Amino acid sequence: MHCFRRSLTLFLGATLLAPQVMWAHNGRAPEPHDLWRAWTFAPMVVLALIASALCYLIGLRAHRARVRQARGLSLWRPYSFAAGVLALAIALLSPLDAVSAALFSVHMVQHLLLVVVAAPLIVIGEPAYVMLWALPMRARRRIARGWRRLMTLRTTWRVITYPVIAWTLHVAMLWLWHAPRAYDAALRLPWLHIVEHSAFFLTALLFWWVALDRRRLRVGASTFYLFAAALQGTLLGALLTLARHPWYQSHYATTQPWGLSPLEDQQLAGLIMWIPAGLAYLIAVAPRLLRALSDRPVPSAYGTSGTA
Repeated sequence: MHCFRRSLTLFLGATLLAPQVMWAHNGRAPEPHDLWRAWTFAPMVVLALIASALCYLIGLRAHRARVRQARGLSLWRPYSFAAGVLALAIALLSPLDAVSAALFSVHMVQHLLLVVVAAPLIVIGEPAYVMLWALPMRARRRIARGWRRLMTLRTTWRVITYPVIAWTLHVAMLWLWHAPRAYDAALRLPWLHIVEHSAFFLTALLFWWVALDRRRLRVGASTFYLFAAALQGTLLGALLTLARHPWYQSHYATTQPWGLSPLEDQQLAGLIMWIPAGLAYLIAVAPRLLRALSDRPVPSAYGTSGTA
């Protein structure tokens, strides 16, 4: 409980003392000579990442100290969570965040880090389960009792984790925030940019939580679920790549210092969305699909399983 209280206190203090530097994209867009100085100082992000890592570590130590056999928690899951936190830090704090104000292609890389790298890695790390162990036993029991009593919250959770709903929310956010008006407004208004990133990341967490839950989706359903997500990403990438005119006014005057025209920058972004992003969804389903195929009996020449 102490780690949550301290994190909340630090978060509120940083928000009040330094609101003007919580997010980038204020002032002029960076140019190549600004690259290695373009680190984003965002107290909200820094403290959130530190607090999450600290609470996860405390919960992991408590779990290993009290549970002899790791029930459902493989040793590689903490490494996955750590990699997800690192991906978030790269997306939101490194020069990648600042340069995304100048280049749509870099902004696309940033979005993909949030959606198809950080989100699934964090989900694989089972943070909700591990972080509960950072709380005293009494607090965990209170949370469990509260969860059982709050029927409205439980019903809402069941609804949004229904595969069709989770998929729709995830895809809707990708298309909504790549619409020209919404995208340009997010670059112009810092608070809306926060909303944009939050919408991407939170709906991606929900999407991957459903996609990676073997109890919720069988192999065939998860294959279709992820393939459909890859297909819509491919469609968006193709539209961006094959467009004859640049969509986003925010980048009309920011791409030239980087040696790209606005249309070339958009085409590069479309290719990134078209190929790497689509492959990420398909790669995610490969382990389960290959495992399912390897577990099936091989039919013989006479129509029965086994050897002839």
